[in-house]
Amino acid sequence: MLKQSKSIILNAAQRDRMRAAGRANAALIDFLRPQIVAGVTTEEIDRAVYAWTIERGYRPATLGYQGYTKSCCTSVNEVICHGIPGPYELREGDIVNVDVTTIVDGWHGDQSETFLIGDVDDEKIAVTQCAFDCLYLAIDAITPGCAVSLIGETIVAEAHRRGFSVVREYVGHGLGRAFHQDPSIPHFPNRQSRVDRLLPGMTFTIEPMINAGSRFTRLDQRDGWTVRTKDNKPSAQFEHSILMTEQGPEILTPTADGPRPGHVFGRPNSG
Repeated sequence: MLKQSKSIILNAAQRDRMRAAGRANAALIDFLRPQIVAGVTTEEIDRAVYAWTIERGYRPATLGYQGYTKSCCTSVNEVICHGIPGPYELREGDIVNVDVTTIVDGWHGDQSETFLIGDVDDEKIAVTQCAFDCLYLAIDAITPGCAVSLIGETIVAEAHRRGFSVVREYVGHGLGRAFHQDPSIPHFPNRQSRVDRLLPGMTFTIEPMINAGSRFTRLDQRDGWTVRTKDNKPSAQFEHSILMTEQGPEILTPTADGPRPGHVFGRPNSG
C-alpha cells in the first residue's frame, strides 16, 4: 500500500529562512543574466557562480555533491539536465539552462532558467516557451492539500497539446535543510504522486524538463552526469522553489530581472 511521503513541515521561522535562501539564489540568477551570451564558456559561468556565492558567505550546493565538481549545471541544446560546465563556448542559436542552488545559513534556494543565445530557431523557442509556461501553469494549479499529481497532470496536458514530451526520469523534489528530500515532485502523474499531498509549510521545487522530440533520455557514461535527449532534439527547463502556505503556493525564487508569467520568447528585434 502506498503511503504519504514523510515531508517536512516548516514553522514560521523556518519559512523565513527558506525565503532568505530563495532571495539569494534569485539574486545570483540576476547577476549571471547579462553574462550568459555568445562567446562565454560554461566554465566562465561556473566561476562567476562560485565567486559570487563565496564572497557573500554562502555555499554552492552542487559543489562536491555526490562527487559533482562544479558550482552549477549548464545544459546546452539537447542536454536535458546536469550539464557539467567546461570549455564549451556558447554560440549564436544555442539555448542553455543554468541551474543554481545556494545554501544560505544551512537552507537551500534552488532554481533554473533556460536562456536563448542570440537568434534561436523556431523549434528551440517553442520548446523553451512550453517549459516556461508549464512551470507557471503548474504553480497556478496547486492549492493547499492538493495531490502532487496535479502538477504532472497539468504539465503533461499542456506539453502534449503543443506536441512536446515530458521527461520522466528526473523530477522535482522537497527542499529545505537538505538539497533533496520528500516529497518527490514528478512532472507526470504516477501512483505515488496521487497519494502525496502538498501541505502548508512544505517547500519543494517544480522544474519541468520538456523535450522537442521523444521523452526518452540517455546518460553520458563517460562523466556519469550529463543527461541528453535520446534523439538529440533540444530540451528546455525552468525551475522555482515553492513554499505551500495556508493561502496557496508562494514562489521563493522570484527574480527582479527575469521573465514574468505570460512572457513570450522570440527572436531579437522580432515584432
